[in-house]
Amino acid sequence: MGINNYFIGRCIGALVALIGILFMSAAVYAEDAPASGAAASPEVAATPGAIPPLEERLLLCGGCHNPDGNSIIPENPRLAGLDAKYIARQLGDFKSGKRTNATMSSIIPMVDEKEFKSLAGYFSKQTRLTSTSDKAELVAKGKQIFEEGVLGTAVPACMGCHGEDGSGSEAFPRLNGQNPPYVVNQLTNFKNGGRTNDNKGLMQAVAKRMNEQEINAVAEYVSTLKEAE
Repeated sequence: MGINNYFIGRCIGALVALIGILFMSAAVYAEDAPASGAAASPEVAATPGAIPPLEERLLLCGGCHNPDGNSIIPENPRLAGLDAKYIARQLGDFKSGKRTNATMSSIIPMVDEKEFKSLAGYFSKQTRLTSTSDKAELVAKGKQIFEEGVLGTAVPACMGCHGEDGSGSEAFPRLNGQNPPYVVNQLTNFKNGGRTNDNKGLMQAVAKRMNEQEINAVAEYVSTLKEAE
């Protein structure tokens, strides 16, 4: 099975579980419904093209990113705590095809652009979890690159754009606590041209100057980084 199908399968599996919970809740509600012949509340006809409630839409997003935005699938990003405008912009890029991903390309057609703001607002307010690492040497190397860059190849310090604590901004994503495999994938995509929706090609230029070890080191370090209090 190809790697994209593998990740899509994991997301779908999680999504099916969440939908199962929804159906169970519906079944309980049905048991409490008025008996046949009893007065029932007037039914409200569904409006074609109506935007689904946020809670319903979160079932779709939560399958891959978790309901609280802290994805337990390492290859998927943690959305919790990302800037709302940044999230909305990425959703827009997926919608337009400016940014591509096998899983998101199959999901985004189901989501209306009018939903982007509420989804982004929800995930931006969730608390980002952090991780620990047993790769001390790799973390130390990543810390050095994050804070100082790589002088020999003109790689700038990551904190120059993403902040000293990696909390990011509207323009640059939060990195602290992010899943390492996801960070590795994104830097690799920027490096080889698989992702090109960065502002003025900045990340592409930076990633092209990084080798595999440096990419892995930065990814491992930022996963352990905590937001300043």
